[in-house]
Amino acid sequence: MRPLLITLTLLEIVLVAVVLVYYLVRIAASLRRTSVLLGKVAFGVRAIETQCSSIGPSVLTINDQLTGVAGALSHLTQLADRAAEPATPAGGR
Repeated sequence: MRPLLITLTLLEIVLVAVVLVYYLVRIAASLRRTSVLLGKVAFGVRAIETQCSSIGPSVLTINDQLTGVAGALSHLTQLADRAAEPATPAGGR
């Protein structure tokens, strides 16, 4: 009986080791695929960064121009408000 238990224990240890190796190989393959995909994502992000690098200075220029436009519109709305005010009659009515 004792040799049978020793044999079954050794078989169990070998089986656990085989299962661990199998799953570790599967995990390593999954990590390799993930690494490849992350490399592609990083390449895409760098391409987007390169394509969008000219947006920053353009936005600053547009904001400066819009500040001037907002000031001019403020002045024009004041003039329009004064022109739209109803004229008061000379008699106070």
